[in-house]
Amino acid sequence: MNSLEGNIRNNKTKGELNTIRSNDLVPAIIYGGKEQNEKISISKKLLKISIEKENFLSSIVSININGKSQNVLPREVVYDVLSDEPIHVDFLRIVPGVKIRIEIPVEFINHESSPGLKRGGVLNIVRRKVELKCPSEKIPEKITIDLNGVDIGESFKISSVKLDPDVVPTIQGRDFVIATLAAPTVMKEPEKPTEVEGAEGEEGAEGAEAAAADGEKSTAEGDKKESDDKKPADKKPAEEKK
Repeated sequence: MNSLEGNIRNNKTKGELNTIRSNDLVPAIIYGGKEQNEKISISKKLLKISIEKENFLSSIVSININGKSQNVLPREVVYDVLSDEPIHVDFLRIVPGVKIRIEIPVEFINHESSPGLKRGGVLNIVRRKVELKCPSEKIPEKITIDLNGVDIGESFKISSVKLDPDVVPTIQGRDFVIATLAAPTVMKEPEKPTEVEGAEGEEGAEGAEAAAADGEKSTAEGDKKESDDKKPADKKPAEEKK
């Protein structure tokens, strides 16, 4: 659990707020429950370290004010539009029994043990966070989905997630999908036609041989015709004298 040191602030004007920020402090407020709202300031440096940690807005933080610690939940961080530095934070008190809505991140484990991923499958994540309604003291840190043994075509629905009986998804009435393991989407290039080496040359040779054969045939027919033309005409036998 993250922890921060807080100091009570009593500013009443915008100028006093700017003075707090110029001292590398961030104004914040703690609200919720039966207690009154508390205006505090916290170290900008320590706040930024906490924000950089994963899932800051869904993790319980312990704030120590004048030696007294209380658990709170960060609900909103306001940033300066120019410098992108945090300039205000809202914290919600953790009050046992009070239910809140909160988005919980989804974590996938054991990628290396999934036969579907080994065969080139693609993990299609539909929801990276799931909104839950739960008591503030039972906020899950994350939703964990185990990919061990998962093959292509399988899907993960909210019904497959083990949750505390007091923790329920805000979406009711349907078993929505969190992720699926889809088949590979790589397109196969069409195969190029196989070229036979020397095919054109062989066709050319065959054509030349055919042309030569036709030429020889024509020459032979021509020679035969010329020979026939040179043969003497058949003479009629002489008539016998009577």
